[in-house]
Amino acid sequence: MSDPENDSKIERRDVLKIGAAATVGLLARDLGAAALPSLPNNPVTPRAMPTRNLGRTGYRVGIFSLGGQAAVEQPDNEAVAVPIIERALDLGVNYIDTSARYGGEQRWSERYVGQVMKHRRREAFLASKSHDRTRDGSLRLLEKSLQLLNTDHLDLWQLHNLSRMEEIERIFAPGGAVEALVKARQEKIVRFIGVTGHADPNVLLEAIRRFPFDTILMAVNAADPHHMSFTDRLLPTAVEKEMGIIGMKIPARGRILSSWTPPPIEKQPASYATSRSGTLTMSEAMRYTLSHPVSTVIIGIDTIAQLDENVEIARTFTPLSAAQMAAVAAKAEPVKRQALFFRPWPG
Repeated sequence: MSDPENDSKIERRDVLKIGAAATVGLLARDLGAAALPSLPNNPVTPRAMPTRNLGRTGYRVGIFSLGGQAAVEQPDNEAVAVPIIERALDLGVNYIDTSARYGGEQRWSERYVGQVMKHRRREAFLASKSHDRTRDGSLRLLEKSLQLLNTDHLDLWQLHNLSRMEEIERIFAPGGAVEALVKARQEKIVRFIGVTGHADPNVLLEAIRRFPFDTILMAVNAADPHHMSFTDRLLPTAVEKEMGIIGMKIPARGRILSSWTPPPIEKQPASYATSRSGTLTMSEAMRYTLSHPVSTVIIGIDTIAQLDENVEIARTFTPLSAAQMAAVAAKAEPVKRQALFFRPWPG
Protein backbone atom coordinates (compact mmCIF):
# COMPACT_ATOMS: atom_id res chain seq x y z
CA MET A 1 0.00 0.00 0.00
CA SER A 2 1.15 3.59 -0.54
CA ASP A 3 2.20 5.63 2.48
CA PRO A 4 0.12 8.85 2.49
CA GLU A 5 2.44 10.46 5.00
CA ASN A 6 5.49 9.75 2.87
CA ASP A 7 3.65 10.83 -0.30
CA SER A 8 2.85 14.20 1.24
CA LYS A 9 6.48 14.63 2.28
CA ILE A 10 7.52 14.12 -1.32
CA GLU A 11 5.10 16.82 -2.43
CA ARG A 12 6.23 19.29 0.25
CA ARG A 13 9.93 18.81 -0.31
CA ASP A 14 11.72 22.07 -1.10
CA VAL A 15 12.54 22.70 -4.75
CA LEU A 16 16.18 22.02 -5.55
CA LYS A 17 18.20 24.47 -7.59
CA ILE A 18 18.58 23.38 -11.19
CA GLY A 19 21.15 24.96 -13.44
CA ALA A 20 20.07 23.66 -16.82
CA ALA A 21 18.31 26.30 -18.89
CA ALA A 22 15.77 23.81 -20.23
CA THR A 23 14.62 22.94 -16.75
CA VAL A 24 14.49 26.57 -15.74
CA GLY A 25 11.89 26.91 -18.49
CA LEU A 26 9.80 24.29 -16.76
CA LEU A 27 10.10 25.93 -13.38
CA ALA A 28 9.04 29.28 -14.82
CA ARG A 29 5.61 27.79 -15.47
CA ASP A 30 4.96 28.09 -11.72
CA LEU A 31 4.15 31.74 -12.27
CA GLY A 32 0.64 31.09 -13.51
CA ALA A 33 0.13 27.72 -15.10
CA ALA A 34 -3.22 27.62 -16.84
CA ALA A 35 -5.62 24.80 -16.16
CA LEU A 36 -5.20 21.76 -18.36
CA PRO A 37 -7.59 21.49 -21.30
CA SER A 38 -10.36 18.90 -21.21
CA LEU A 39 -9.41 15.31 -21.90
CA PRO A 40 -8.66 14.50 -25.56
CA ASN A 41 -11.47 13.27 -27.77
CA ASN A 42 -11.16 11.34 -31.01
CA PRO A 43 -14.74 11.31 -32.32
CA VAL A 44 -14.07 8.18 -34.38
CA THR A 45 -13.15 5.97 -31.42
CA PRO A 46 -16.58 4.96 -30.08
CA ARG A 47 -17.66 3.44 -33.39
CA ALA A 48 -14.19 2.07 -34.26
CA MET A 49 -13.57 -0.29 -31.34
CA PRO A 50 -14.64 -1.07 -27.77
CA THR A 51 -13.41 1.36 -25.12
CA ARG A 52 -12.50 0.84 -21.47
CA ASN A 53 -11.82 3.02 -18.47
CA LEU A 54 -8.19 4.03 -18.12
CA GLY A 55 -8.31 3.29 -14.43
CA ARG A 56 -9.55 6.17 -12.33
CA THR A 57 -8.40 8.86 -14.80
CA GLY A 58 -11.87 9.42 -16.25
CA TYR A 59 -10.62 8.67 -19.78
CA ARG A 60 -12.24 6.09 -22.07
CA VAL A 61 -9.48 4.53 -24.12
CA GLY A 62 -9.81 2.38 -27.21
CA ILE A 63 -8.64 -1.17 -26.54
CA PHE A 64 -5.93 -0.88 -29.23
CA SER A 65 -3.41 1.94 -28.92
CA LEU A 66 -0.37 2.97 -30.93
CA GLY A 67 3.09 2.21 -29.57
CA GLY A 68 6.00 4.49 -30.39
CA GLN A 69 8.50 1.84 -31.46
CA ALA A 70 8.91 -0.22 -34.65
CA ALA A 71 8.65 2.11 -37.69
CA VAL A 72 7.84 5.03 -35.40
CA GLU A 73 11.32 5.08 -33.88
CA GLN A 74 13.49 4.35 -36.90
CA PRO A 75 15.98 7.06 -38.00
CA ASP A 76 15.04 9.21 -40.99
CA ASN A 77 11.77 7.32 -41.40
CA GLU A 78 9.30 10.21 -41.44
CA ALA A 79 7.77 9.14 -44.76
CA VAL A 80 6.66 5.85 -43.16
CA ALA A 81 6.17 6.82 -39.52
CA VAL A 82 4.04 9.94 -39.88
CA PRO A 83 1.42 8.31 -42.16
CA ILE A 84 1.12 5.45 -39.65
CA ILE A 85 0.36 7.92 -36.85
CA GLU A 86 -2.09 9.87 -39.00
CA ARG A 87 -3.82 6.68 -40.11
CA ALA A 88 -4.07 5.44 -36.51
CA LEU A 89 -6.01 8.55 -35.52
CA ASP A 90 -8.16 8.30 -38.64
CA LEU A 91 -9.08 4.74 -37.63
CA GLY A 92 -10.09 5.74 -34.10
CA VAL A 93 -6.97 5.14 -32.04
CA ASN A 94 -7.10 7.66 -29.19
CA TYR A 95 -3.96 6.84 -27.16
CA ILE A 96 -0.38 7.25 -28.41
CA ASP A 97 2.62 6.04 -26.41
CA THR A 98 6.18 7.26 -26.90
CA SER A 99 9.32 7.83 -24.86
CA ALA A 100 12.37 10.03 -24.54
CA ARG A 101 14.37 6.87 -25.19
CA TYR A 102 12.69 5.68 -28.39
CA GLY A 103 14.82 6.42 -31.41
CA GLY A 104 18.09 7.01 -29.59
CA GLU A 105 19.63 10.39 -28.88
CA GLN A 106 17.67 12.02 -31.70
CA ARG A 107 14.43 10.82 -30.10
CA TRP A 108 12.95 10.02 -33.48
CA SER A 109 9.71 8.64 -32.04
CA GLU A 110 8.82 11.88 -30.26
CA ARG A 111 9.79 13.84 -33.37
CA TYR A 112 7.44 11.87 -35.64
CA VAL A 113 4.58 11.94 -33.16
CA GLY A 114 5.15 15.67 -32.74
CA GLN A 115 4.69 16.21 -36.47
CA VAL A 116 1.15 14.90 -36.12
CA MET A 117 0.46 16.57 -32.78
CA LYS A 118 1.02 19.96 -34.43
CA HIS A 119 -2.48 19.70 -35.86
CA ARG A 120 -4.16 16.74 -34.07
CA ARG A 121 -3.22 17.11 -30.40
CA ARG A 122 -6.84 17.16 -29.23
CA GLU A 123 -7.52 13.71 -30.69
CA ALA A 124 -4.89 11.76 -28.76
CA PHE A 125 -4.20 10.92 -25.15
CA LEU A 126 -0.46 11.49 -25.32
CA ALA A 127 1.93 9.49 -23.13
CA SER A 128 5.70 9.72 -22.88
CA LYS A 129 8.36 8.58 -20.42
CA SER A 130 11.56 9.45 -18.59
CA HIS A 131 14.34 6.89 -18.25
CA ASP A 132 16.34 9.17 -15.92
CA ARG A 133 16.13 8.20 -12.26
CA THR A 134 16.75 11.70 -10.89
CA ARG A 135 14.48 14.69 -10.43
CA ASP A 136 16.59 17.15 -12.38
CA GLY A 137 17.43 14.79 -15.22
CA SER A 138 13.80 13.79 -15.64
CA LEU A 139 12.64 17.40 -15.77
CA ARG A 140 15.18 18.13 -18.49
CA LEU A 141 13.88 15.16 -20.49
CA LEU A 142 10.33 16.39 -20.03
CA GLU A 143 11.16 19.85 -21.33
CA LYS A 144 12.61 18.33 -24.50
CA SER A 145 9.66 15.95 -24.85
CA LEU A 146 7.23 18.85 -24.84
CA GLN A 147 9.29 20.64 -27.46
CA LEU A 148 9.55 17.64 -29.77
CA LEU A 149 5.90 16.67 -29.32
CA ASN A 150 4.71 20.20 -30.08
CA THR A 151 2.57 20.42 -26.96
CA ASP A 152 2.51 22.28 -23.66
CA HIS A 153 1.43 19.24 -21.63
CA LEU A 154 1.39 15.46 -21.55
CA ASP A 155 -1.66 13.47 -20.61
CA LEU A 156 0.57 10.84 -19.03
CA TRP A 157 4.22 10.95 -17.98
CA GLN A 158 5.78 7.68 -16.87
CA LEU A 159 8.98 6.34 -15.34
CA HIS A 160 10.42 4.09 -18.03
CA ASN A 161 11.31 0.43 -17.52
CA LEU A 162 11.87 -0.05 -13.82
CA SER A 163 13.65 -3.40 -13.68
CA ARG A 164 15.73 -3.58 -10.47
CA MET A 165 15.03 -2.88 -6.81
CA GLU A 166 17.93 -0.45 -6.60
CA GLU A 167 16.11 1.71 -9.15
CA ILE A 168 13.16 1.89 -6.77
CA GLU A 169 15.43 3.22 -4.06
CA ARG A 170 16.85 5.82 -6.46
CA ILE A 171 13.53 7.17 -7.70
CA PHE A 172 12.13 7.54 -4.18
CA ALA A 173 15.31 9.00 -2.64
CA PRO A 174 15.64 12.77 -2.11
CA GLY A 175 16.21 14.26 -5.53
CA GLY A 176 14.77 11.15 -7.19
CA ALA A 177 12.55 10.99 -10.25
CA VAL A 178 9.30 10.68 -8.31
CA GLU A 179 9.80 14.30 -7.23
CA ALA A 180 9.85 15.31 -10.90
CA LEU A 181 6.59 13.49 -11.62
CA VAL A 182 4.86 15.06 -8.64
CA LYS A 183 6.12 18.53 -9.48
CA ALA A 184 5.09 18.27 -13.13
CA ARG A 185 1.62 17.14 -12.13
CA GLN A 186 1.25 19.90 -9.56
CA GLU A 187 2.23 22.50 -12.16
CA LYS A 188 -0.21 21.04 -14.70
CA ILE A 189 2.55 20.16 -17.13
CA VAL A 190 1.35 16.56 -17.00
CA ARG A 191 -2.14 15.29 -16.27
CA PHE A 192 -1.36 11.83 -14.85
CA ILE A 193 1.75 9.89 -13.79
CA GLY A 194 2.67 6.24 -14.14
CA VAL A 195 5.31 3.53 -14.10
CA THR A 196 6.38 0.97 -16.67
CA GLY A 197 8.37 -2.25 -16.74
CA HIS A 198 8.69 -5.68 -18.30
CA ALA A 199 11.49 -7.47 -16.45
CA ASP A 200 10.42 -8.26 -12.87
CA PRO A 201 6.88 -7.99 -11.49
CA ASN A 202 8.16 -7.60 -7.94
CA VAL A 203 9.91 -4.35 -8.81
CA LEU A 204 6.70 -2.79 -10.08
CA LEU A 205 4.79 -4.16 -7.12
CA GLU A 206 7.12 -2.29 -4.80
CA ALA A 207 6.76 0.91 -6.83
CA ILE A 208 2.96 0.91 -6.67
CA ARG A 209 3.07 -0.08 -3.00
CA ARG A 210 5.04 3.06 -2.21
CA PHE A 211 3.14 5.58 -4.32
CA PRO A 212 -0.35 5.94 -5.86
CA PHE A 213 0.60 6.10 -9.54
CA ASP A 214 -2.33 6.59 -11.90
CA THR A 215 -1.26 4.00 -14.47
CA ILE A 216 0.99 1.02 -15.00
CA LEU A 217 2.39 -0.18 -18.32
CA MET A 218 3.33 -3.85 -18.07
CA ALA A 219 4.34 -6.71 -20.34
CA VAL A 220 1.44 -9.14 -20.73
CA ASN A 221 1.53 -11.62 -23.58
CA ALA A 222 0.44 -15.22 -24.02
CA ALA A 223 3.80 -16.59 -22.84
CA ASP A 224 3.56 -14.66 -19.58
CA PRO A 225 2.29 -17.56 -17.42
CA HIS A 226 5.42 -19.57 -18.15
CA HIS A 227 8.08 -17.31 -16.58
CA MET A 228 7.96 -14.55 -13.92
CA SER A 229 4.29 -13.99 -14.57
CA PHE A 230 3.05 -10.40 -14.38
CA THR A 231 -0.57 -11.54 -14.63
CA ASP A 232 -0.19 -13.71 -11.53
CA ARG A 233 2.02 -11.49 -9.37
CA LEU A 234 1.27 -7.90 -10.40
CA LEU A 235 -2.00 -7.56 -12.28
CA PRO A 236 -4.33 -8.34 -9.33
CA THR A 237 -2.79 -5.57 -7.23
CA ALA A 238 -3.00 -3.06 -10.09
CA VAL A 239 -6.68 -3.95 -10.53
CA GLU A 240 -7.29 -3.59 -6.80
CA LYS A 241 -5.74 -0.11 -6.88
CA GLU A 242 -7.97 0.86 -9.83
CA MET A 243 -4.98 1.81 -11.95
CA GLY A 244 -5.06 2.37 -15.67
CA ILE A 245 -3.44 -0.84 -16.93
CA ILE A 246 -1.73 -0.78 -20.31
CA GLY A 247 -0.51 -4.05 -21.80
CA MET A 248 2.63 -4.22 -23.93
CA LYS A 249 4.91 -6.76 -25.65
CA ILE A 250 1.82 -8.47 -27.09
CA PRO A 251 3.58 -9.80 -30.24
CA ALA A 252 7.03 -9.62 -28.55
CA ARG A 253 8.46 -7.73 -31.54
CA GLY A 254 6.96 -10.43 -33.72
CA ARG A 255 8.69 -13.32 -31.95
CA ILE A 256 5.49 -14.88 -30.67
CA LEU A 257 3.87 -14.87 -34.13
CA SER A 258 3.86 -17.75 -36.59
CA SER A 259 4.27 -15.17 -39.37
CA TRP A 260 7.63 -13.98 -37.98
CA THR A 261 10.73 -14.86 -39.98
CA PRO A 262 13.78 -14.98 -37.70
CA PRO A 263 16.74 -12.88 -38.82
CA PRO A 264 20.08 -14.66 -39.26
CA ILE A 265 21.31 -15.93 -35.89
CA GLU A 266 24.41 -13.74 -36.05
CA LYS A 267 22.21 -10.64 -36.29
CA GLN A 268 20.22 -11.49 -33.16
CA PRO A 269 21.20 -10.82 -29.55
CA ALA A 270 22.99 -13.94 -28.33
CA SER A 271 20.94 -14.16 -25.14
CA TYR A 272 17.71 -14.89 -27.02
CA ALA A 273 18.73 -15.82 -30.55
CA THR A 274 16.42 -18.34 -32.21
CA SER A 275 15.91 -19.96 -35.57
CA ARG A 276 12.23 -20.74 -35.09
CA SER A 277 9.12 -18.71 -35.78
CA GLY A 278 6.47 -18.14 -33.16
CA THR A 279 3.26 -20.09 -32.78
CA LEU A 280 0.35 -17.60 -32.60
CA THR A 281 -1.65 -15.47 -34.97
CA MET A 282 -1.88 -11.77 -34.23
CA SER A 283 -5.55 -12.25 -33.40
CA GLU A 284 -4.72 -14.89 -30.80
CA ALA A 285 -1.98 -12.72 -29.31
CA MET A 286 -4.17 -9.62 -28.99
CA ARG A 287 -7.30 -11.42 -27.86
CA TYR A 288 -5.35 -13.24 -25.13
CA THR A 289 -4.10 -10.02 -23.55
CA LEU A 290 -7.36 -8.13 -24.03
CA SER A 291 -9.20 -10.94 -22.23
CA HIS A 292 -7.40 -9.82 -19.07
CA PRO A 293 -8.52 -6.75 -17.08
CA VAL A 294 -6.33 -4.31 -18.99
CA SER A 295 -7.46 -0.91 -20.19
CA THR A 296 -5.73 -1.07 -23.57
CA VAL A 297 -2.75 -2.60 -25.37
CA ILE A 298 -0.01 -0.65 -27.11
CA ILE A 299 1.65 -2.17 -30.16
CA GLY A 300 4.41 -0.82 -32.36
CA ILE A 301 3.60 -0.84 -36.06
CA ASP A 302 5.81 -1.32 -39.12
CA THR A 303 3.25 -0.90 -41.89
CA ILE A 304 -0.21 0.49 -42.57
CA ALA A 305 -1.35 -3.09 -43.26
CA GLN A 306 -0.34 -4.14 -39.74
CA LEU A 307 -2.16 -1.16 -38.30
CA ASP A 308 -5.33 -1.95 -40.24
CA GLU A 309 -5.20 -5.58 -39.09
CA ASN A 310 -4.81 -4.65 -35.42
CA VAL A 311 -7.64 -2.13 -35.50
CA GLU A 312 -9.88 -4.75 -37.11
CA ILE A 313 -8.98 -7.28 -34.39
CA ALA A 314 -9.88 -4.66 -31.79
CA ARG A 315 -13.14 -3.78 -33.59
CA THR A 316 -14.34 -7.38 -33.59
CA PHE A 317 -12.91 -8.35 -30.19
CA THR A 318 -14.77 -10.79 -27.98
CA PRO A 319 -13.18 -12.14 -24.79
CA LEU A 320 -11.68 -15.61 -24.74
CA SER A 321 -13.10 -18.12 -22.30
CA ALA A 322 -10.87 -19.48 -19.55
CA ALA A 323 -10.39 -22.67 -21.56
CA GLN A 324 -9.49 -20.71 -24.70
CA MET A 325 -7.00 -18.58 -22.78
CA ALA A 326 -5.35 -21.68 -21.37
CA ALA A 327 -5.13 -23.16 -24.86
CA VAL A 328 -3.47 -20.05 -26.29
CA ALA A 329 -1.00 -19.92 -23.39
CA ALA A 330 -0.16 -23.59 -23.96
CA LYS A 331 0.36 -22.88 -27.65
CA ALA A 332 2.85 -20.14 -26.73
CA GLU A 333 4.80 -22.29 -24.25
CA PRO A 334 7.28 -23.77 -26.79
CA VAL A 335 8.42 -20.24 -27.72
CA LYS A 336 8.31 -18.76 -24.22
CA ARG A 337 11.95 -17.75 -24.11
CA GLN A 338 11.89 -15.77 -27.34
CA ALA A 339 8.47 -14.35 -26.49
CA LEU A 340 9.73 -13.21 -23.08
CA PHE A 341 13.17 -12.09 -24.25
CA PHE A 342 12.82 -8.95 -22.11
CA ARG A 343 12.84 -10.90 -18.82
CA PRO A 344 15.92 -12.30 -17.08
CA TRP A 345 16.54 -16.00 -17.67
CA PRO A 346 18.97 -18.30 -15.85
CA GLY A 347 22.05 -19.29 -17.78
